[in-house]
Amino acid sequence: MKRVTGDVQCCSGGSSSLRPAKKLWTPQPVTLQIIQSPASLFTGTEDQVQHPCLNPVKSTVFGGSEDMAVVSGTYRVVSEEEQALRAKLEHLTVKDHGPVFGPCAKLPDHTMQKAKDELNETDEKRVSAVKELRGIIKDKGGEDLGKGVLDTFGDKPDGVLLRFIRARKYEVNRAYELMKGYVRFRRDYPELFENLTPEAVRSTIEAGYPGILSSRDKYGRIVLLFNIENWDYEEITFDEILRAYCVILGFTMQQASGIKPTELKKMVDMLQDSFPARFKAVHFIHQPWYFTTTYNVVKPLMKGKLLERVFVHGDELENYYKEFDADILPSEFDGKGNKYDGKAIAAKLFD
Repeated sequence: MKRVTGDVQCCSGGSSSLRPAKKLWTPQPVTLQIIQSPASLFTGTEDQVQHPCLNPVKSTVFGGSEDMAVVSGTYRVVSEEEQALRAKLEHLTVKDHGPVFGPCAKLPDHTMQKAKDELNETDEKRVSAVKELRGIIKDKGGEDLGKGVLDTFGDKPDGVLLRFIRARKYEVNRAYELMKGYVRFRRDYPELFENLTPEAVRSTIEAGYPGILSSRDKYGRIVLLFNIENWDYEEITFDEILRAYCVILGFTMQQASGIKPTELKKMVDMLQDSFPARFKAVHFIHQPWYFTTTYNVVKPLMKGKLLERVFVHGDELENYYKEFDADILPSEFDGKGNKYDGKAIAAKLFD
């Protein structure tokens, strides 16, 4: 089986995104004192003075007059190369990213820069974070869920641990909590993981539940699709779809209105604090009037951060097309591409 790599965007009728962060981050700090007219090089306030080539870690403005100010603080010098990469991050296209399926021979430079900017990732930090997480796993192995984490991840390679670390932006304690969430999810919903193999979910993915675009979006995110209108709940159960999601993540709404609240909770639990994936947005298009009923059942189960990432477009698709290039979308999702071919995607994923 080939792993689907990257951040996730879901598109129903749903999709998820990762926008580049705008922090400036470089490894070697220097201390500067700059005297300059406040209106020329700098923008900001007394507490946050910014310069296009400097990253303020902490700065204050003291003294001076209407025409002159003294700025003192610790800064990180940003190279021209990094500035160029950040500029590119603001103008990416779908052609600027690596493959969705299988290994990537070399990550694009702008992707590495995004990891540094958004996740604070460096070679040194990868090593130290993995070491710290392994220490926490060992130290807390005697606790209830801690034992499950130790049994599940204690002998896993660094790459597996890094997925959890990245999902929590290198906050190692939060990465450990995510591992506990994963173990808890498997404990609470064992039916999803029983005999869970690629072969067991292949037919579900061939049917397009979920669908996976073979091209990343312009931000480099993987796009998952779900065509609710054509879903036959009796032919493909909700658990079968969730099992397919479990495999993909690495290890009509009238029909949806018949889903039990316990099943909806299961779906939300999967999206929140259970898997090392970053769901950045969920988009709904052409939803029918009874969508509101189902959505209102789910909303109380969702955390504020996830709620902020749900976008309901209806038939007004102007903002939808701002997020997705119509050329990569199948015709069923109001794109210019061909009809979605689940069998072809399953072959790329499993063969």
